Amino acid sequence: MTTVGYWFIGFALAYTFFLIFVSQFARKKAVSGNGFFVGGRGFNTLLVTVCITGLFSGSSYIAILELSYLTGISAIWYGVAETIHVLIIALVLIAPFRKRALITISGLLGDRYSESVRGVAGAITAFTFPMWSVATALAFASALSVFTGISLIWSVALTALLLLVYLQFGGMWSIGFTQLSNVIVFFIMLAIGTYAFFLNPGIEGIKTLFIEKPQLASLNGAGIQTILAWFGTFLFNVILAQAAFQMALSCKTPKQGRNGLIYASLLGVPLIIGAVIFGLAAAQVVPNETRGLVAVPLYLMETLPAPLVGLFFLGFWAAALSWGAPCQFSGATSLGRDVGKALNPKATELQLIRYTKWSLLILTILMVGFALLRSEQSAWWNVLAWVTRNSATFAPVVAALFWPVVTKRAAIISLFTGSFSGLLWYHLSGWAVSDFYLNIHPVWIGMVINIITIVFVSLIDNVGNWEWNGSFRSFGFYSFLFSVVLTVYMVPSFSFLYQNGLVGIFLMLIVSCLFISCMFFIKRKESPALLSFKQELKGAKA
Repeated sequence: MTTVGYWFIGFALAYTFFLIFVSQFARKKAVSGNGFFVGGRGFNTLLVTVCITGLFSGSSYIAILELSYLTGISAIWYGVAETIHVLIIALVLIAPFRKRALITISGLLGDRYSESVRGVAGAITAFTFPMWSVATALAFASALSVFTGISLIWSVALTALLLLVYLQFGGMWSIGFTQLSNVIVFFIMLAIGTYAFFLNPGIEGIKTLFIEKPQLASLNGAGIQTILAWFGTFLFNVILAQAAFQMALSCKTPKQGRNGLIYASLLGVPLIIGAVIFGLAAAQVVPNETRGLVAVPLYLMETLPAPLVGLFFLGFWAAALSWGAPCQFSGATSLGRDVGKALNPKATELQLIRYTKWSLLILTILMVGFALLRSEQSAWWNVLAWVTRNSATFAPVVAALFWPVVTKRAAIISLFTGSFSGLLWYHLSGWAVSDFYLNIHPVWIGMVINIITIVFVSLIDNVGNWEWNGSFRSFGFYSFLFSVVLTVYMVPSFSFLYQNGLVGIFLMLIVSCLFISCMFFIKRKESPALLSFKQELKGAKA
């Protein structure tokens, strides 16, 4: 244990007691189901802002720090993609979802289709959230081990245990209060990191780095495939961002939720820029490390006194907590509330709260178990989570919102076929972090199969009950034209797209455009009785 390690342990213990103390105030507000799951819809703009800042800026800060050390300033595109993702939720989705009183995506599917869909979607969603939690916790643990000697597993276990303790007390209110504390610590970390940068290496040092390693100064340093994958993943995840929805929709009014998201995207900008700068500073001072999250603590230990380094990594831990808490709680809500309701439709709100608290314990055990299964290459858990959940729920969620033609059977079959096909493709890829079978990310395969399944099964189930209602003036027609343009481009450019790993995202775009066309062109037939009633109504008005 180094001197920095002792300072960090001291700060961490004090901060742990503080978070548990704060969560006691949340306990008084979370007495009902509405209060526990969505803060009684009582969050103001400030609480929404810090909740979303903690969720996305916490995880992206750690990711960008690692990426900038390895790939340079191109890591900023990860932050840009994440910011656009938050703004789309703010400007497009928050108002309609707030009117629906949405709590979880799996709950939305259950309300639209059936209790069996609610249960399956809830289970898939629940068991993927600890994967995201453990990925960020492991990334933090790799940095922590440099100056404390604490193993990755113990670090994850302590993080998971703290999340369990304070989430048990107040649910969503616990998240709101603790995220406020975490964001304050973020900016203390940002100030310390900025001070370290100007001490060593400074602006001149970064100029020297760019001369010695010009690839780090390139906005394309991470590679076009990787950058487009970031944008594609965030874009298609917009409608599935359950943890973000659950926090933002705890707002009093849609306007406060929207403003909170917009302010969060602005607060994230200095954290994104800071993460890029600190990663580059570490690359200059501590070159030739294989991991940025190992190089950064070494850089800071060489530059700053031990108390400041310890305080900086308290902010780093706050980033891991601020990502893990919403993930664990949202996953537990899907497992306890949605799966619990599917198994026991007559359950009371107090029973659902109890189920959710037990689910938090289950997901805590899973989080530690995942760390034991594979503690190296923490990003692998992110990939597995994306593939498992997004491949299953994308098409059913879109259809639940925009296409009444979809049947219950189609929804539940698509949950299984999408997830299974994505995982099968990942198996063919050897469960690698980035080297995928046929150079296609498994999530694109899973989501394509997910869409195709839900369309064809719904049309078969509704034989004789749907009709074609195409129009050259509708958005569906333009969507179809765009899919044709993409296909025409893709055929002669296949070799280039394959080499750059873009075939998968092109397939997903083409199939998504055709899916949109189906939603505009294929309508459910109105029954003869309803048509007769409408005609009589028109006659009466005349």
